[in-house]
Amino acid sequence: MSHFIEQLHDINYISITVRSLLALLLGGLIGLERGRSRHPAGFRTHILVCIGAATVMMTNQYMYEVLELSTDTARLGAQVITGIGFLGAGTIIVSSRHRVTGLTTAAGLWATACLGLAIGIGFYYAAILVGSIMFITIMPLAKIENKVYMNSRSLDLYIEISDLNSIQNVISSMKNYGIIIHDNHISSSKPVNPSGVVLHAHITTPKNITGHQALEFISNLNGVYLVEEI
Repeated sequence: MSHFIEQLHDINYISITVRSLLALLLGGLIGLERGRSRHPAGFRTHILVCIGAATVMMTNQYMYEVLELSTDTARLGAQVITGIGFLGAGTIIVSSRHRVTGLTTAAGLWATACLGLAIGIGFYYAAILVGSIMFITIMPLAKIENKVYMNSRSLDLYIEISDLNSIQNVISSMKNYGIIIHDNHISSSKPVNPSGVVLHAHITTPKNITGHQALEFISNLNGVYLVEEI
Protein backbone atom coordinates (compact mmCIF):
# COMPACT_ATOMS: atom_id res chain seq x y z
CA MET A 1 0.00 0.00 0.00
CA SER A 2 2.79 2.40 0.92
CA HIS A 3 4.50 1.59 -2.39
CA PHE A 4 1.32 2.48 -4.30
CA ILE A 5 1.03 5.80 -2.44
CA GLU A 6 4.64 6.60 -3.31
CA GLN A 7 3.86 5.90 -6.96
CA LEU A 8 0.96 8.36 -6.83
CA HIS A 9 3.32 11.14 -5.79
CA ASP A 10 5.96 10.32 -8.42
CA ILE A 11 5.48 11.02 -12.11
CA ASN A 12 4.64 7.70 -13.78
CA TYR A 13 1.90 6.05 -15.80
CA ILE A 14 -0.21 5.25 -12.72
CA SER A 15 -0.04 8.76 -11.23
CA ILE A 16 -0.66 10.41 -14.61
CA THR A 17 -3.78 8.26 -15.12
CA VAL A 18 -5.11 8.86 -11.60
CA ARG A 19 -4.53 12.63 -11.78
CA SER A 20 -6.11 12.94 -15.23
CA LEU A 21 -9.22 10.99 -14.18
CA LEU A 22 -9.46 12.99 -10.94
CA ALA A 23 -9.29 16.24 -12.93
CA LEU A 24 -12.00 14.89 -15.25
CA LEU A 25 -14.24 13.97 -12.29
CA LEU A 26 -13.81 17.09 -10.15
CA GLY A 27 -13.75 19.51 -13.08
CA GLY A 28 -16.91 17.91 -14.44
CA LEU A 29 -18.70 18.17 -11.09
CA ILE A 30 -17.88 21.88 -10.81
CA GLY A 31 -19.04 22.56 -14.38
CA LEU A 32 -22.20 20.48 -14.06
CA GLU A 33 -24.32 23.20 -12.45
CA ARG A 34 -22.96 25.93 -14.73
CA GLY A 35 -23.81 23.87 -17.81
CA ARG A 36 -27.26 22.97 -16.51
CA SER A 37 -27.98 26.67 -15.95
CA ARG A 38 -26.91 27.43 -19.56
CA HIS A 39 -23.92 29.57 -18.59
CA PRO A 40 -21.24 30.30 -21.23
CA ALA A 41 -18.60 28.15 -19.51
CA GLY A 42 -20.27 24.87 -18.67
CA PHE A 43 -19.56 21.19 -18.19
CA ARG A 44 -16.96 20.60 -20.90
CA THR A 45 -15.23 23.96 -20.40
CA HIS A 46 -14.59 23.27 -16.71
CA ILE A 47 -13.29 19.79 -17.51
CA LEU A 48 -10.88 21.17 -20.10
CA VAL A 49 -9.66 23.90 -17.73
CA CYS A 50 -9.07 21.43 -14.90
CA ILE A 51 -7.35 18.81 -17.07
CA GLY A 52 -5.27 21.49 -18.81
CA ALA A 53 -4.05 22.90 -15.49
CA ALA A 54 -3.30 19.40 -14.20
CA THR A 55 -1.31 18.64 -17.36
CA VAL A 56 0.76 21.79 -16.86
CA MET A 57 1.75 20.74 -13.34
CA MET A 58 2.50 17.16 -14.44
CA THR A 59 4.67 18.56 -17.22
CA ASN A 60 6.44 20.73 -14.66
CA GLN A 61 7.12 17.71 -12.45
CA TYR A 62 8.24 15.65 -15.46
CA MET A 63 10.72 18.32 -16.53
CA TYR A 64 12.16 18.53 -13.03
CA GLU A 65 12.23 14.86 -12.01
CA VAL A 66 12.67 12.93 -15.28
CA LEU A 67 14.43 15.33 -17.61
CA GLU A 68 16.31 16.87 -14.65
CA LEU A 69 16.05 20.32 -16.15
CA SER A 70 16.95 23.27 -13.97
CA THR A 71 13.61 25.05 -13.91
CA ASP A 72 11.29 26.86 -11.55
CA THR A 73 8.60 24.26 -10.80
CA ALA A 74 6.02 26.96 -10.01
CA ARG A 75 6.51 29.04 -13.15
CA LEU A 76 4.16 27.20 -15.50
CA GLY A 77 1.47 27.05 -12.82
CA ALA A 78 1.73 30.81 -12.32
CA GLN A 79 1.18 31.30 -16.04
CA VAL A 80 -2.00 29.21 -15.85
CA ILE A 81 -3.40 31.43 -13.09
CA THR A 82 -2.64 34.52 -15.17
CA GLY A 83 -3.98 33.08 -18.41
CA ILE A 84 -7.24 31.81 -16.97
CA GLY A 85 -8.11 35.40 -16.08
CA PHE A 86 -8.67 36.18 -19.77
CA LEU A 87 -11.01 33.22 -20.14
CA GLY A 88 -12.91 34.20 -17.01
CA ALA A 89 -13.19 37.82 -18.11
CA GLY A 90 -14.92 36.65 -21.28
CA THR A 91 -17.80 35.21 -19.24
CA ILE A 92 -18.49 38.47 -17.35
CA ILE A 93 -21.14 40.60 -19.02
CA VAL A 94 -22.26 44.11 -18.05
CA SER A 95 -25.56 44.96 -19.69
CA SER A 96 -26.79 48.40 -20.68
CA ARG A 97 -28.90 48.31 -17.50
CA HIS A 98 -25.77 47.94 -15.34
CA ARG A 99 -26.61 44.30 -14.59
CA VAL A 100 -23.45 42.25 -14.07
CA THR A 101 -23.61 38.53 -14.85
CA GLY A 102 -21.02 35.78 -15.11
CA LEU A 103 -19.01 36.55 -11.96
CA THR A 104 -19.70 33.15 -10.39
CA THR A 105 -18.78 31.39 -13.63
CA ALA A 106 -15.53 33.39 -13.89
CA ALA A 107 -14.65 32.64 -10.26
CA GLY A 108 -15.49 28.98 -10.85
CA LEU A 109 -13.16 28.79 -13.84
CA TRP A 110 -10.32 30.36 -11.86
CA ALA A 111 -10.90 28.03 -8.90
CA THR A 112 -11.15 25.03 -11.25
CA ALA A 113 -7.76 25.94 -12.71
CA CYS A 114 -6.30 26.10 -9.19
CA LEU A 115 -7.91 22.74 -8.49
CA GLY A 116 -6.26 21.30 -11.59
CA LEU A 117 -2.86 22.59 -10.46
CA ALA A 118 -3.28 20.84 -7.10
CA ILE A 119 -4.29 17.60 -8.84
CA GLY A 120 -1.44 17.87 -11.34
CA ILE A 121 1.24 18.13 -8.66
CA GLY A 122 -0.27 15.23 -6.68
CA PHE A 123 -1.79 17.22 -3.79
CA TYR A 124 -4.67 14.74 -3.66
CA TYR A 125 -6.13 15.47 -0.23
CA ALA A 126 -6.40 19.22 -0.88
CA ALA A 127 -7.78 18.63 -4.38
CA ILE A 128 -10.57 16.31 -3.19
CA LEU A 129 -11.43 18.49 -0.18
CA VAL A 130 -11.41 21.77 -2.11
CA GLY A 131 -13.24 20.21 -5.05
CA SER A 132 -15.99 19.01 -2.70
CA ILE A 133 -16.27 22.45 -1.09
CA MET A 134 -16.48 24.10 -4.52
CA PHE A 135 -19.26 21.70 -5.57
CA ILE A 136 -21.22 22.41 -2.37
CA THR A 137 -20.73 26.15 -2.87
CA ILE A 138 -22.06 26.10 -6.42
CA MET A 139 -24.96 23.66 -5.95
CA PRO A 140 -26.65 23.56 -2.49
CA LEU A 141 -25.41 26.95 -1.27
CA ALA A 142 -26.85 28.64 -4.36
CA LYS A 143 -30.36 27.84 -3.10
CA ILE A 144 -29.56 29.33 0.31
CA GLU A 145 -28.13 32.44 -1.35
CA ASN A 146 -31.27 32.91 -3.44
CA LYS A 147 -33.51 32.64 -0.37
CA VAL A 148 -31.41 35.21 1.51
CA TYR A 149 -31.51 37.63 -1.43
CA MET A 150 -35.28 37.17 -1.84
CA ASN A 151 -35.78 38.25 1.79
CA SER A 152 -33.38 41.18 1.52
CA ARG A 153 -34.84 44.65 2.05
CA SER A 154 -32.00 46.36 0.23
CA LEU A 155 -32.46 46.62 -3.54
CA ASP A 156 -30.71 48.22 -6.51
CA LEU A 157 -33.33 49.15 -9.08
CA TYR A 158 -33.39 50.02 -12.75
CA ILE A 159 -36.50 52.12 -13.44
CA GLU A 160 -37.61 53.40 -16.84
CA ILE A 161 -39.90 56.44 -16.64
CA SER A 162 -41.89 58.11 -19.38
CA ASP A 163 -40.31 61.59 -19.03
CA LEU A 164 -38.24 63.85 -16.77
CA ASN A 165 -41.31 65.52 -15.26
CA SER A 166 -42.50 62.20 -13.82
CA ILE A 167 -39.27 61.40 -11.93
CA GLN A 168 -40.04 63.60 -8.92
CA ASN A 169 -43.56 62.19 -8.66
CA VAL A 170 -42.19 58.64 -8.71
CA ILE A 171 -39.60 59.40 -6.01
CA SER A 172 -42.20 61.13 -3.83
CA SER A 173 -44.62 58.21 -4.15
CA MET A 174 -41.87 55.76 -3.17
CA LYS A 175 -41.03 57.79 -0.06
CA ASN A 176 -44.71 58.06 0.92
CA TYR A 177 -44.92 54.27 0.67
CA GLY A 178 -42.14 54.03 3.27
CA ILE A 179 -39.31 53.21 0.89
CA ILE A 180 -35.98 54.75 1.91
CA ILE A 181 -33.97 55.98 -1.09
CA HIS A 182 -30.26 56.02 -0.27
CA ASP A 183 -29.02 57.04 -3.68
CA ASN A 184 -30.50 57.77 -7.09
CA HIS A 185 -29.31 59.17 -10.37
CA ILE A 186 -30.49 59.54 -13.95
CA SER A 187 -28.56 57.28 -16.27
CA SER A 188 -27.50 57.75 -19.87
CA SER A 189 -28.58 54.17 -20.61
CA LYS A 190 -30.96 54.00 -23.55
CA PRO A 191 -34.47 53.10 -22.37
CA VAL A 192 -36.90 50.99 -24.37
CA ASN A 193 -39.01 54.10 -24.95
CA PRO A 194 -36.85 56.62 -26.90
CA SER A 195 -38.52 59.57 -25.15
CA GLY A 196 -38.16 58.05 -21.68
CA VAL A 197 -35.46 58.38 -19.01
CA VAL A 198 -33.72 55.86 -16.75
CA LEU A 199 -33.54 56.18 -12.98
CA HIS A 200 -31.10 54.05 -10.96
CA ALA A 201 -31.97 53.87 -7.27
CA HIS A 202 -30.58 52.07 -4.24
CA ILE A 203 -33.45 51.56 -1.78
CA THR A 204 -34.45 49.89 1.48
CA THR A 205 -38.02 48.66 1.83
CA PRO A 206 -40.06 48.97 5.06
CA LYS A 207 -39.95 46.00 7.47
CA ASN A 208 -43.47 44.87 6.62
CA ILE A 209 -42.95 45.05 2.83
CA THR A 210 -41.03 42.48 0.80
CA GLY A 211 -38.83 43.36 -2.14
CA HIS A 212 -41.34 41.76 -4.51
CA GLN A 213 -44.15 43.92 -3.11
CA ALA A 214 -42.02 47.06 -3.48
CA LEU A 215 -41.27 46.22 -7.12
CA GLU A 216 -44.97 45.66 -7.79
CA PHE A 217 -45.86 48.98 -6.17
CA ILE A 218 -43.25 50.93 -8.17
CA SER A 219 -44.24 49.26 -11.45
CA ASN A 220 -47.83 50.47 -10.97
CA LEU A 221 -46.87 54.12 -10.45
CA ASN A 222 -47.89 56.64 -13.12
CA GLY A 223 -45.08 57.18 -15.60
CA VAL A 224 -43.23 53.94 -14.80
CA TYR A 225 -43.26 51.37 -17.59
CA LEU A 226 -40.34 49.15 -16.52
CA VAL A 227 -38.68 48.33 -13.18
CA GLU A 228 -36.07 45.64 -12.56
CA GLU A 229 -33.76 44.66 -9.74
CA ILE A 230 -30.09 44.74 -10.78
